[in-house]
Amino acid sequence: MKKPKQRPDSLPLRLQGTDGIRREIRPQDSGEFKGLTPLQVFLERGFITDDFMELYAFAHVDYLIKTGKMHPDEAIVAGWDPRDVHGTFTGALVRGIRKAGATALTIGIVPTPLVPTYMLYKNAKAGFMVTASHNPKDQNGIKTFCAFRGMKLLPDNDIELTRAIGSLDPAILRNAPLKGAEIDCRSEALELFRKFTLHPGNSWADPEETVAGVYKNIVLVVDPAKGSLSQMAADAFKSVGFGRVIEINAGLNGDVNLFSGVGDLEGHAIITPQMIDKQSGHFRKHKAVLKLFELGRKLKSNILAGEKKVAGAVFDADGDRFYRLEYDPFKDALLVLSGDETAFLQAMYLMKRDPKRYKNALYVNTVESDLNTAVAAQQLGLKPKLAAVGDKWILLQTAFMIAESRLKALKKVSGGKLPAPLKRQWEAIQKNGTLNVDTFQKIESAIDDQEKKVPAARAIDPSHRLPFVVGSEETGHNITPGWLDLENGDNMPVFFGNGLKSALNTFAATEYLFKNKSVQAYFSAIHKPFKPGFKATLYVYYIKKELFHKDSVIWNKVKRSLLSDIKAIGFKGRIVKFPEDADMLYISLTPAGGKTPTAGIFVRNSGTENKISVNLRGDKKQAHPLKSIGENAIRLLLGSLKDTKDHFYKLELDVLSQIAGAPLPEDRLILDKHARPRILAEMGKQNLIELTAKGYRLTPRGKWYVASDQRTAG
Repeated sequence: MKKPKQRPDSLPLRLQGTDGIRREIRPQDSGEFKGLTPLQVFLERGFITDDFMELYAFAHVDYLIKTGKMHPDEAIVAGWDPRDVHGTFTGALVRGIRKAGATALTIGIVPTPLVPTYMLYKNAKAGFMVTASHNPKDQNGIKTFCAFRGMKLLPDNDIELTRAIGSLDPAILRNAPLKGAEIDCRSEALELFRKFTLHPGNSWADPEETVAGVYKNIVLVVDPAKGSLSQMAADAFKSVGFGRVIEINAGLNGDVNLFSGVGDLEGHAIITPQMIDKQSGHFRKHKAVLKLFELGRKLKSNILAGEKKVAGAVFDADGDRFYRLEYDPFKDALLVLSGDETAFLQAMYLMKRDPKRYKNALYVNTVESDLNTAVAAQQLGLKPKLAAVGDKWILLQTAFMIAESRLKALKKVSGGKLPAPLKRQWEAIQKNGTLNVDTFQKIESAIDDQEKKVPAARAIDPSHRLPFVVGSEETGHNITPGWLDLENGDNMPVFFGNGLKSALNTFAATEYLFKNKSVQAYFSAIHKPFKPGFKATLYVYYIKKELFHKDSVIWNKVKRSLLSDIKAIGFKGRIVKFPEDADMLYISLTPAGGKTPTAGIFVRNSGTENKISVNLRGDKKQAHPLKSIGENAIRLLLGSLKDTKDHFYKLELDVLSQIAGAPLPEDRLILDKHARPRILAEMGKQNLIELTAKGYRLTPRGKWYVASDQRTAG
């Protein structure tokens, strides 16, 4: 029998996307993968198998040991969300850790931020979180955390790990012994998370406010998306004194993010009664949304009298993202506060409480955010900074900020000068940038050495030399500084996307900022804490992502189309480069005769799902021309990138053919029941179909797609 190839013909530079790896899952012993290695299945078939999980974990730990970054038997933390109900993939990850010779500290079903928190607490050498975050339940993945400040892998580190994976022989790994131990640390980790989260220095829920009953008039619906924060979040809100806490979607049956969680809230600023219509409402199956309407209407008179508030705290499966909902009795609607609004409210709170400390502090948001967020942050007295998509780029900015702050403090107590080698080292980083966690570890190690020589440096309170206020992603990742007491007695600043921390901070902020406002003024203030601009995101799913990259045929085709359309509306388009995301096509738009960009359009492959997006950001008066430009671009991508071999692409075509003639009720669609929720949701996000009282029908874009030859262009 012919021996299968051990490695694919070509290995990409990086296997990882925006945040680790995520794909649909299949068991390695599935008959369809006969003769293929785990890496081949990942690259050629697009699936993560249990053997690939083991391979990935082993490669990373083995690399750390071989490069001297850890010793055999040292610890690696492993946690996961609840989607893998049988433990097939989480068990494979733990085996990979142990086969590499490390001790696996398993903490079970936990929110993602607990993995780096517990890792730093125990001085472990890395952390793995098995999750696909907000993605559907048929997908899984791994988020990897570094021992240095809990940062996530940066591109240079991704390249090293990819090479390590490609060099392994899976046949040898399969029969390797379990050299390392496994220790169940769940109880200790959960207690650490509880203490860290509820500490008023981290989540601002002051015990005195709890005693005073600041939150007692809030009726709160908690939606953990059947994920890691099930029960945990509700318990936290109860402990700080929320008047009534109702948990919806808390089961751990694996149905994560299904008609729940933050994913379906993206792109919605408000949820109206029409959107919960039993026949055609987008949120008709979302139990948390329906419960909020029920409670809001029932308590409407109490809300109008200022006696009650009805709000929602919505998370994703792994608990690092948060959206807030609030029932508005004047509109009979739910106000949706995305990461933009919640982050800005938190910044307002910090500036109000301690303006001297936070003036000119860093406010980082990604290109996905409303452009007016940065303008409003600057007006608050903060220093806005734009980053690429992904909270690891916010963490990168915090690493720069910490190193720079420590150097300034050291220089101040050292007679105004730094040692020449240390100065040169930092100047090189500033000039060239870096996409490697090790670079920051080396510079901070050098700072540590120098501080030991300068006694005055050790007397500086580290909490007052961190000019950082908030890091934010529109999709709900919010980061504010936290302080962690380590097992060895030390204390250190930490920066992790923590949905529960963000939720508690947001409620603390609004209760403090708006406590003296009238009821009507309160709802105006909470819904629009800054003047919102225009933002829209258009998607294409089930694509050949490898076809869109910097200077590829399609990349250049889209660039020419966008620049031509931008010029046609009287604007000047300029390509803006983001070294951390070189394949993103970002174009700023400046009015003719103007000097300052007022809008932006960017196109990028998702790093977490099999999709590409055209993102439109600008002023509301620019909405119409931006939509027109975006429609041209998305139709170009629809006709260029679809993967005709993709299973969901074929299902998509089948649905389109079924409803091409006339609307069709959902119960008459011939569609696999397991794939049904996902395919209908993603076709809706592509704006190919819409649900009406008569059933699903084609949208104008869907009609164009069906009528053209674009369906087979991929």
